[in-house]
Amino acid sequence: MKLSNTSEYALRILSFMAKEPELKYSAKYLVDSLKISDKYLRRLMTDLSKAGFIRSTQGRDGGYFFAKKINEIVLADIIDSVEGMEKYMGCVLGFPQCSDENPCIMHATWIKVRQEFINTFNNKTLADFNYNDIHKF
Repeated sequence: MKLSNTSEYALRILSFMAKEPELKYSAKYLVDSLKISDKYLRRLMTDLSKAGFIRSTQGRDGGYFFAKKINEIVLADIIDSVEGMEKYMGCVLGFPQCSDENPCIMHATWIKVRQEFINTFNNKTLADFNYNDIHKF
C-alpha cells in the first residue's frame, strides 16, 4: 500500500522538521531540502497549521515551527488533517459495495493489513523515530 502524495509529503515535512524540532524552517529551505513544489508545500503547511501542529511567522526571519511537542503529534492525525484517514479505510480494490456481507476477493486479506496500518498510524508519534539513524533526505 502506498500513501497518497499529499499524505506522504505532509509526513515528510513534519518528520524532517522533527529531526531538530526547536528550529524555525523557512518555506524555501523546506522546498529545497524536500524537493516539494513551493505551492504544494505552502498548501500543506496551511493545513498542518490549521490542525495545530505548526505555526508560522511572517517577515524576513519568518518560517514554520512546531506548535505542539513532537510526542503529541500522531501520524494518523497528520494524515487526517491533510486528506482524511477514511481514504485508507475502504476496499483496497475500490469497490464501494465491498463489505463483510458482500466481500471482494481481497476483503479478508485487506482487513488484516488495514487494521495493522491503522494501529501503526494511530500509535506512532513523530517522537517515536530515531532521527539520528536517518540519512539526509
